[in-house]
Amino acid sequence: MAFPDEVLTDEEEVVLHLHPHWKTAIRPALVTLLALATIAFAWVMLPQNTGGFLAFGVVAAIMGYYGLRYGVGPLVVWRCTHYVVTDERLLLQDGVLARERRDLPLNRINDHLLTQSLLDRLFGSGTLTIDSIGDQAAVLTAVPHAHQLQTALYELIERLPEDEDDEEEEEEEEERRPTSGWRRARPPR
Repeated sequence: MAFPDEVLTDEEEVVLHLHPHWKTAIRPALVTLLALATIAFAWVMLPQNTGGFLAFGVVAAIMGYYGLRYGVGPLVVWRCTHYVVTDERLLLQDGVLARERRDLPLNRINDHLLTQSLLDRLFGSGTLTIDSIGDQAAVLTAVPHAHQLQTALYELIERLPEDEDDEEEEEEEEERRPTSGWRRARPPR
């Protein structure tokens, strides 16, 4: 499934659009192939009589369930998971039938932590935990090119313009500060 462009604002530009790393699809693909191989093996090895057809039906039902539940299902979820970084926010979208989309504005990000196991380091992937203002955290698991994503997030956050409210507050504070090096005397009590 492609990421819908109508989610983005007119001036918003996509910097990175990622799916989870392909290594997360290895196990479901192997489970699907194993289920299909078991069904084919049962078709060839079981006798061509009523008992053989009944046994083949049981084997096919069990392997079909496991192939769909632990093979095809996770592959579809992997394909429908999107990590999108724009110049304004981070969008996380997952789900096949029921979709969940989470927006995290870049100006609310406090910290981002990259965690990599040995296997993650070999594949160049990792888990990126992004903390934001207000006890919210987003966890991007099995992110491909994790170092590049972390660097891109840092650069985007650093390029964000200051809030106008913050600038007004700083100007007011500068106006209230004394211009000379002398401190103001405290009023008598």
